[in-house]
Amino acid sequence: MSIMSQAKSGRRIHWQNVSTVVSAAVLIAAEVFGAAFAGGWAFANLFGLGEYGAYALQIIFFVAGLMVMAAFVRNGMRIEPFVTSR
Repeated sequence: MSIMSQAKSGRRIHWQNVSTVVSAAVLIAAEVFGAAFAGGWAFANLFGLGEYGAYALQIIFFVAGLMVMAAFVRNGMRIEPFVTSR
């Protein structure tokens, strides 16, 4: 019972901000990860690294893309807070 009273008197999720940040993250993630795979393939062909080199570069660029997306969502949450006090 105390959990319910804390939830009612505490913080509230601001769904419009959540929707804004998640929608932007989906759009930017498509571009970031598409560029990661295309960039890995392009650099591997440019430097003659072969099929496994392309896979390795794609993984490296994909991990870099994950870091970019985490930073984007973190900054988006700072600008558009997900939770507001009543």
